[in-house]
Amino acid sequence: MGLFSNWFKGRKYDTAASSAEPITYARLPERNIRYDPGLVDSLKHDHTELVSMYGQLGQDVKDGQFQRIPNALLAFKTRLEAHLLIENVRFYVYLEQAIAGDSDNMALIRDFRREMNTIARGVVEFVRRYQQTRVTPENSLNFIREYDEVGKLLVMRIEREEGNLYPLYAP
Repeated sequence: MGLFSNWFKGRKYDTAASSAEPITYARLPERNIRYDPGLVDSLKHDHTELVSMYGQLGQDVKDGQFQRIPNALLAFKTRLEAHLLIENVRFYVYLEQAIAGDSDNMALIRDFRREMNTIARGVVEFVRRYQQTRVTPENSLNFIREYDEVGKLLVMRIEREEGNLYPLYAP
């Protein structure tokens, strides 16, 4: 203590600064996602487009058009991620706002969202894997096998969203 007491000995402190009121930070106004009457139709249109892109990707591999695959994978992944972003920011957040007081339905929506995100991660991982390891005649059978499995997950996700989740989106 000697070193510090000698250091501060005889120094005067500005008591005005120490007795000042605590700093308060302004809160930003809460942001609410508003209902968008065209959102579900837009998301369904995305689904149609994504399924078409995915189908063309598989057809290109089956036809031996391997040079098309890198660009097709990139386009599909970019479109999928844009769709997921809109869905997560506008659709799910709105639903959670709309049912904020209903803990049972809130838990159901959150579980559904987690499950849908797990499926989406599987699709994105598949795409990334084949962006890094190019599709060639030698690995095309493995690609098609994985492609079929991922396609089933993608269709399952779309059917569940459109059948079970999208009908909950209402003003």
